[in-house]
Amino acid sequence: MSTDRPIFVVGCPRSGTTMLQLMLHSHERIAVPPETRFLLSAYYHRRLHGDMRDAGRRRALAEWIAGDKATRFHELGLDRETYVRRASEGPGSLGSVVGEAFREYGERFGKPRWGDKRPAYIRYAGVLLRLFPDAQFVHLIRDGRDCVASLKEMPWYTLDVHHAIANWAESVDQGRRLARTLPAGSYHELRYEDLTADPAAELARLCAFLGEEFEPSMCEPQRVADVAVPARKVWHSNTRNEVSAARVGSWATRLEPWEIALCEEVLGHRLRDHGYEVSGDARASARHLLTYRRTVARRALGRWERQARDHVNRHREPGPLAAMLTSGQLSMARVPRQRTARELIKG
Repeated sequence: MSTDRPIFVVGCPRSGTTMLQLMLHSHERIAVPPETRFLLSAYYHRRLHGDMRDAGRRRALAEWIAGDKATRFHELGLDRETYVRRASEGPGSLGSVVGEAFREYGERFGKPRWGDKRPAYIRYAGVLLRLFPDAQFVHLIRDGRDCVASLKEMPWYTLDVHHAIANWAESVDQGRRLARTLPAGSYHELRYEDLTADPAAELARLCAFLGEEFEPSMCEPQRVADVAVPARKVWHSNTRNEVSAARVGSWATRLEPWEIALCEEVLGHRLRDHGYEVSGDARASARHLLTYRRTVARRALGRWERQARDHVNRHREPGPLAAMLTSGQLSMARVPRQRTARELIKG
């Protein structure tokens, strides 16, 4: 049965989420754009944007989304005025104004369903569900040591190895929480290593979860890379090549011995739980362990402070949050679904 539920691709950075984005975008019914930067900002500044039941407020928010370079709206290839008009005329909720941009991106390719990819979303699932209560989450997991090795090489990653390790641990821990707490049919997990080894089998399972038919074109994501990956992201150059498992296990030569020891000591049980072998050849030094634990504590404090602020703001929200753009969202909002022209003709 076809569906129009939003799809969010999540994971630790450098897990292969861009490859998975392109695989999904290769489906004839699904459009997944390049990463944007307006969804979370719109949510956390919702008090400033005001009550979205007011058309003027909706217009102001839409103009910020479409006009500010930091939002990366321009990379969606949409007409700014059309988006602002449709967001202003659409349902009165924050999620609807934000979601309209993604819906129009799907329409740009003639596709009825949209997704969004941003690894950090794994830590904001609660926010996404407030905006899009019928969302489905696809969590791509890669060997934590490979993720850490890759993060070290990224020009945009300015933190140290201890943060990179903690990032992976937080991602898989949050994935486990979502697997336990989300309703059936809302969370799907797959491994990068399995996806690159047998794309067809893994994508067929993913499509079954999404309620879509598997399409062989999904196994050739490089064919849509020029459309869905901005040229400025040179670190995603491999997405223009065929799917390959060549980088699997490359951490063994890309990490220093002390980094491998630290990864395996603090991530050991998580790695094993996800089917990764741990060598255990060396023990991490007390100095590195202490630095890592301090890093974890600082990151936990930052999360707690953000969650505390958000908890307070939930008691003084200016207007509705949940989008009313899909059949599921309209049902949850108790808005009668309008019949399509085809259904009216059939009677």
